[in-house]
Amino acid sequence: MKVLVYGSRLFGQVIRCLVEDCGHEFAGFIDDIYPGEGVLGPFSSVLLTHPPAEYVCVNAVGYSDLGPRRTVTERIQNAGYTMPALVHPKAYVSAASSVGPGCFVMAGAIVDCRVAIEDNVVVWPGVCVSHDCTVGGNTFLSPNCTVCGDCRVGADCFVGAGAVIVSHATVPDRTRIKALERYVTRK
Repeated sequence: MKVLVYGSRLFGQVIRCLVEDCGHEFAGFIDDIYPGEGVLGPFSSVLLTHPPAEYVCVNAVGYSDLGPRRTVTERIQNAGYTMPALVHPKAYVSAASSVGPGCFVMAGAIVDCRVAIEDNVVVWPGVCVSHDCTVGGNTFLSPNCTVCGDCRVGADCFVGAGAVIVSHATVPDRTRIKALERYVTRK
């Protein structure tokens, strides 16, 4: 699979490694703002030279503002590109779980049984999502955070490094949880 990476900055470089670790061909970066090494050009140009029939595309726009990230996802999808999930070969995803299109599951992450990871979620190294959870679209789970069993994490959320969401909690859409924070709001 030939993979275009939308976004060339630091997160884009990480996703390039993930693409290659998953055994796919990195086809180049798309970047509307920053030219640079490996950047094929802005999306409007790349769409003409790298058509959706021959390439897939993933979203490597970062978490600092999740609204523009969602807009980029819509732009990719509306252009007709497939957005594959990329699951590192050293991650564990239960066969009883689902990972949506455009998701990244990094090395050492654990997605336990009966978990639904919705579209375009980023699961960083060391994350543990325990049984019977749902993680809403366009959410970032930072390194070593834990989502305990039977939780619902909303869409467009950011969960900081080492944070813990305790069992049976519901995290509303667009919530930001700080690093090492313990989130206890119940369903």
